Amino acid sequence: MFSVSVLHRDLQFTGCSDTEREYLFGFDGEELFHSDFNRQTGVVTAPDFADPVGFPGFYEGSISFIENCKSNLDFSKKYYNFPDEKMAPPQTSIYTKDGVDVGKENTLICHVTGFFPPSVNVSWTKNNEVVTEEISFSQYRIKTDGTFNIFSSLKFTPADGDIYSCTVKHKSIQQQPTTKTWGETLPPLVKKIDSILQIPVA
Repeated sequence: MFSVSVLHRDLQFTGCSDTEREYLFGFDGEELFHSDFNRQTGVVTAPDFADPVGFPGFYEGSISFIENCKSNLDFSKKYYNFPDEKMAPPQTSIYTKDGVDVGKENTLICHVTGFFPPSVNVSWTKNNEVVTEEISFSQYRIKTDGTFNIFSSLKFTPADGDIYSCTVKHKSIQQQPTTKTWGETLPPLVKKIDSILQIPVA
């Protein structure tokens, strides 16, 4: 008779700063739950095909965790002289969610990964004009090496000549924000002509 032991890893992450609040719970590297403090609710992020999982009381508990985090942070900043943080600069890439068809709505994804500490600013432009609508952000997600990643998404409709950019600012690259661009010469739209072309004959 053989026995097999499998090691699983639970993750509970609480993070706070003067401007950020993060609480999430994960299992084997996958996020299962996070608290949305802006909407004041918990968000179950397990995939649809997974067995239903409930997290009763987790959001209420996360509020207490954040309060403790901020209290500890204030105390530490006041009474301890910690060395400077070891920072890791972000790596950024930009790509579309689906294949590109002119005139068909799609999503641009800006993936920012490998950075520490977990606070970045991500902004979008279209043809050098700042974009503020149709943008969404994921939670910060911790990696096995202790760095973080985050996704920002922009809904858009591809058109020939349009250039989109994603700019990332992080304290490790204060003077040199990273910008990635997306844009290409797209195939022209195929137009249906319902009229008959008449060519005059001399």
